[in-house]
Amino acid sequence: MRVLKNIRMKETKNISRSRAQESSAAIEKMYITMRHLFNRGFYKPMGISGDTLREALLALRPEIYGNIAEEKVELNGLLYVIERLPVGIEECRFINLTSDEGYSKSHFKAIVPPKRRRNCYRIDEEQMNVEITRGRSDIYDILTHLTFIFIESHKIKNRILLDDAGEVSRDWTKLEIAVSQSKKLTLVEKEKAISHAANILGRTFEEVLNIYDSFGTEAAPDRFLHVIYWLGKLAIEEVIDSNKRTITFSPILRERLGHHIHGEVWATNIKEVLKANQLLDRPIHVISANMHSVMNSIFATPILKTKFKDKSDFFIYEELSKSGANELRNQVEAVALKQGMISLPDTSGTNIDVQIFDTDKIDWSKSSFPKTDLGEKKPVIIVMDYAFGEQAYETIDELLKPYKKDTLLNVKSVSIMGKAGILEGGKGDIMIPNAHINEGTADNYFFENELTAEMFEGNDIAVFAGPMVTVLGTSLQNRDLLKFFHESTWGVIGLEMEGSYYQKAIQSASKIRKSVPHDIKVRYAYYASDNPLETGSTLASGGLGTTGVKPTYLITIKILEQIFNIK
Repeated sequence: MRVLKNIRMKETKNISRSRAQESSAAIEKMYITMRHLFNRGFYKPMGISGDTLREALLALRPEIYGNIAEEKVELNGLLYVIERLPVGIEECRFINLTSDEGYSKSHFKAIVPPKRRRNCYRIDEEQMNVEITRGRSDIYDILTHLTFIFIESHKIKNRILLDDAGEVSRDWTKLEIAVSQSKKLTLVEKEKAISHAANILGRTFEEVLNIYDSFGTEAAPDRFLHVIYWLGKLAIEEVIDSNKRTITFSPILRERLGHHIHGEVWATNIKEVLKANQLLDRPIHVISANMHSVMNSIFATPILKTKFKDKSDFFIYEELSKSGANELRNQVEAVALKQGMISLPDTSGTNIDVQIFDTDKIDWSKSSFPKTDLGEKKPVIIVMDYAFGEQAYETIDELLKPYKKDTLLNVKSVSIMGKAGILEGGKGDIMIPNAHINEGTADNYFFENELTAEMFEGNDIAVFAGPMVTVLGTSLQNRDLLKFFHESTWGVIGLEMEGSYYQKAIQSASKIRKSVPHDIKVRYAYYASDNPLETGSTLASGGLGTTGVKPTYLITIKILEQIFNIK
C-alpha cells in the first residue's frame, strides 16, 4: 500500500506543464487582466497595475514580437506595431481610449494608422486619444501593442542609463543631437546616427540600416530615430522622475462597449437603403470581402481587355491592385455605379464600408459572367468590408435581424473571404475550413461549407481543408500553442480572428431566432498572409504584395459562380 502511495506521489510531483499549456494560460491571463483593467478605468503599464500584463506577454513570447524576452530590441515587431498605432503615440505619456465622442466635429485632426482603421486625436503634447468603435478586439489589439512598445522602451532605457542620478551614455547624447535636427539628415549624419542607435538597441549597424526606411514617411524620413528617442526618453522619465505613462478608458467607452451601438446603426443604414431602392423583399447574399474584388470580378475584364490585350484576367486584377492604378479603378467603378451598384461609405463608426449590387440592373452579356442564371427574383449582393475580431459578431448579428422588428430578410447565403495565418504551406495558399474553434475556450462551430478544396485545384495554388482556430489577436500567435493545435487531433490548418464570431451570429439567426431562412448557406475561404510556424514568415516579416491577388480573386469568383448558378 505504501509503495503505491509513493508511486502516486512521484507521479504528481513529476507533472509539469508543456510550453503549449503555459502559452494557453498566458493568453487567458492576458484576456482576463485586460478586461479587469478596462473595468477599473485606468492603469500604468510599467507600474504595479501593468505587471500581470507584462509578465503574461513575456511568458507567451508571441512570434510576431520576436526577441521580446531578450535584452536586444526587437526591430521587425516594433515596425509591425508602429504601423498599427497613430503617428506620435511614442511621445505621449497619457493614452486615452474613448468611444466615438464627437472629436470628428472639433478642430482636432484625425490621425489614422497606416495598417489599422481607427481614428486617433492628439489632444496636446502629452495625450493621444484613440477611438474604439470596433469592439473588445480593438482594445486587446491596442493594449497588447502598447505593452510591447513599453517593454521595448525599458530595454532602451537599460542600455542608456548609466546610474540612478540620470547620467546617460554617449550614444544617447549623440542620438539626441540627431533627433533635434529639423531638416532631413544627410547620408553621413544618418549613418552616424544609425551607428549610435545600433549600440543603444543591441543590434548590428546593418540590421538597423535595413529597417530604417520602413519607419520613414515622406514628411519624416528619419522617423526611426525619432521613435527610438521618444521611447527611451519617456522610459528614463518613468524611472528618474516617476512620471509613469498612463492608459485610461473613458466612462462613455466603458458604458457603451458590448452593446452593439455602432453595429446597429451600420445595419439599420443598410436596410434603409435596401428599402429606399425596393430591394428588401429580394433574395440577399452577404459577402464579407474587400471593396474591390467583387466589383472587379464582375466588371473589370470586359472594360479593360482592349487595354490589356492577350493578358489573363489575373494580370488585369494585379494591375488594378497596384497603388498607382486609381484611373483604372475609377473606370471600373463608374460602370458598376451605372449598372446598379450602390456605394455606402461608413458613417456609423464601425469603419466597415458597404457595396450593394442589384443584379437586375447588370448587363450580364458585358460582364465576366455571361452564363449567369438568376431565376425570376433577381438577388441582391451586399458586400461588406472586413470586420475586426469580435466585431464580426456585432455586425452580422445586427444585419440578420428583421428590419423594424417585423420585416424578415430573405438572406440566402453568407460568404466570408479573409486573410489568415496558415500552419502548413506558405503565403498566398488557400484554406477551406469546416469548423471554427475559439482559442482559449475551445468553443467550436461546425458547419457545411459550400466551398470545397477540390473547387480550387488546378490553379497552381496549394489548397488545405480542415478546422481553423479563431484567435484573440494576431499579436498573440505563439509557435508552441499553434504547433499543438496543428499536430494534435484538433488538426487545425490555420488561424484568423473572426470566423467563430461570424458563425455564432449566423447560427443563432438561422437556427434559434429564425430571423433568416433555416437552410441559409455558408461559404468560408481564406488566403494565407503568413505562416507563424516558419521563422521569417510571420506577419511582422511584411505584407503579401501581389501574391495575395490571385487567391483573393480565385475565391471571389468561386463564391460568385455559386451565387450566379454557373455550373
